[in-house]
Amino acid sequence: MRARGLLNLRAVLAPVAAGMCVMATAAAVLVPALGGAAGEAGRGRGGAAAPAVTHRAYGPGAGPAVAECTAQNAAESLRPSPEDGPAVSRIKEKGQLVVGVDQNTYRWGYRDPVTGELAGFDIDLARAVAEDILGPHPKVVFKAVPTSQRIPALQKRTVDLVVRTMTINCARKEQVAFSTAYFQGGQQVLAPKASEIAAFDDSLRGKRVCTAAGSTGESELAAQRHGAKVLTVPNQLDCLVRLQLGEADAVVTDNALAAAQAAQDPAVELKGRPFTDEPYGVAMNKGDTDLVRRVNKVLDDYRGDGGADSPWMRAYRKWLQADLPGISGPPSPEYSD
Repeated sequence: MRARGLLNLRAVLAPVAAGMCVMATAAAVLVPALGGAAGEAGRGRGGAAAPAVTHRAYGPGAGPAVAECTAQNAAESLRPSPEDGPAVSRIKEKGQLVVGVDQNTYRWGYRDPVTGELAGFDIDLARAVAEDILGPHPKVVFKAVPTSQRIPALQKRTVDLVVRTMTINCARKEQVAFSTAYFQGGQQVLAPKASEIAAFDDSLRGKRVCTAAGSTGESELAAQRHGAKVLTVPNQLDCLVRLQLGEADAVVTDNALAAAQAAQDPAVELKGRPFTDEPYGVAMNKGDTDLVRRVNKVLDDYRGDGGADSPWMRAYRKWLQADLPGISGPPSPEYSD
């Protein structure tokens, strides 16, 4: 049964084992990205429906001085603005938006085996940003970026932004800028249903626990391993493959990602409860403050009034509701200015 699950996974996500493949359509292109390592910690906000936000007049330059980042204010970002600044103008001059994404996380950013195109919650959001900046039918260049290469890709400007289930936290905000949170997750343990592992606790003692390099899960395991033997891999999907091959006993990752992996393999399940808060944000180069404000304007529109007909709720129902039921709306935006 586990061998069949592995074959099913590879059928859906065949490009992963082969590396970063190239996909071209009339509107989007997938190419590989280069990079190095990154660091973290983690915090977030609840999932209540977002109130409508009134746009205020802010220029495209750097925002006002903000308070020192803490666990309590880490998810704060710059207020939305539709104004064009240097970064937005640069994107318009290129005529394309370059986005760092995942291509191997089911429901979030993966290659549809029927169409051959990238699809998922993060992909829809990236396209919404591109349409706002470039207009209808924009050209989007999707670059497949491993977990540990997201920050270097932004710092080297090989991508304009990253939309890849990336947790907002203070350590990362020292290196890159973030939008407001567009989803709220939490770290959790994924293991075989028959496993005696119960949660992120001492039931992990002596077990081989897999997590992605540069992820919040790696930081949590570094702080408290519960006696586990930690195995790191480039991408979270690699952990599911290790689990299926019997090379790992459990996985520590965001519950949103773990739920998608459990949907791919019915022999595994989430164990215990989430033990961190993980607000996902769109990441950008730290100097691109006008782009941060523009993305926040897109997110403002995307959330709408938080009702059932908002673009956010439509995307949630399409991609996530089956595996993550019970979410009533997007996280509310928090601003530092």
